[in-house]
Amino acid sequence: MTNLANSAEPFDIVIRRVRVFDGKEALPGLRDVGLHGGAIGAVSEAPLQGRRDIEGKGGWMMPGLIDTHLHFFDFTVVTDPDSLAEFVENTAPVLLQQFLACGVTTIKSVGDPTTEVLELRAKLAAGTLRGPQMLTTGNGLTGRDGHPASTIFGGNPWFRARATGEVDSPEMMRDLVHHLADRGVDAIKLLSEGGCWCPGSPKYLWKNPVFPNAVELVRLPTKILRAGIEAAHEHGLRVTVHTVQQDAAIEALEAGADGLEHGVTVEPITDKALIDLMIERKATYASTLWIHDAVHPHTRPNTKLMADAGVTMVLGSDSFCGRGAFGQNTIEEAELLEAAGLTPQQVLVAATSNAAGHLDRADIGTVAPGKRADLILVADDPLASIGNLRKLTHTILNGEVVVDRS
Repeated sequence: MTNLANSAEPFDIVIRRVRVFDGKEALPGLRDVGLHGGAIGAVSEAPLQGRRDIEGKGGWMMPGLIDTHLHFFDFTVVTDPDSLAEFVENTAPVLLQQFLACGVTTIKSVGDPTTEVLELRAKLAAGTLRGPQMLTTGNGLTGRDGHPASTIFGGNPWFRARATGEVDSPEMMRDLVHHLADRGVDAIKLLSEGGCWCPGSPKYLWKNPVFPNAVELVRLPTKILRAGIEAAHEHGLRVTVHTVQQDAAIEALEAGADGLEHGVTVEPITDKALIDLMIERKATYASTLWIHDAVHPHTRPNTKLMADAGVTMVLGSDSFCGRGAFGQNTIEEAELLEAAGLTPQQVLVAATSNAAGHLDRADIGTVAPGKRADLILVADDPLASIGNLRKLTHTILNGEVVVDRS
């Protein structure tokens, strides 16, 4: 779509006199932003004509927030077909509204039951269910009895069978990736290892204070990891890999991974080769501080180190049902990134244009003519403080005002 600023035809909606963060930087002065259908038609210093006006009052317009890492279905209550139907019918619509109320307009599910999350994605795309645009990997792919199959989902075999694919050979890994690609997933998630490493233990153990027992795990062998990445790339799908240790992160990147989920949380980053690989491969780093910050003290300094080195940072909260609230958790992740030492601008880029690149979606994450009109308006400058994201006045989803607190 071309810039329609000089067109005599009025825009569907004009947001008047706002400051604009375009996904990379703040534009100078005040602007009018004109929307036509579900797209941005113009970002203009001159006044625009619209069928409907929204007075910006000098507030800040920016792309809607993107959370690249979350788990939508509640494995603590979804244990059979009846509880699944109850969750989809009554709980899911409420949870989806929570995202919009916080300005989150795109989410990526990285380990939910494949059939059900694809059905949910279809309803959102068709508009029969209101909520953020959803992308998904379908189930995560892990080693036999790996994380989260034998850890988080260990007590829920019904959910485990639907939300994870457990493999023990390169051939099986390739088959599962091809199957997910044929079903139309947006990306692939592989799990190299578990969520916790215990220094001094002769075994690799997964431990979590919420669960009573430690679980012994085996890291996904390199040849299986590489088979999954190569199969995904054959379908043009990006692959991110769940890691927590430095050597596992390096191994994933050497195998061709497009990004790291969590990255390095259990130890300090000491090997420059990891940073060099991240930059050389243009890989993304989602540090998921919301889940790791409280238990792994290395997560913040590792996040700062990566950001300072010029690694492509993306916002991913690892949010899930039962702790905090969807949407609010995304804002907390942004605030934790700022607390880790990233500038507000770095955080906003991670939550918008970088996140869009991570999702391989050029139509979102930027305020510019022709881009999808997923936008938020906040009353005060988020470049001064990320906390100002909490002062949301409007959420616009695909050109439609879905939150209006004016």
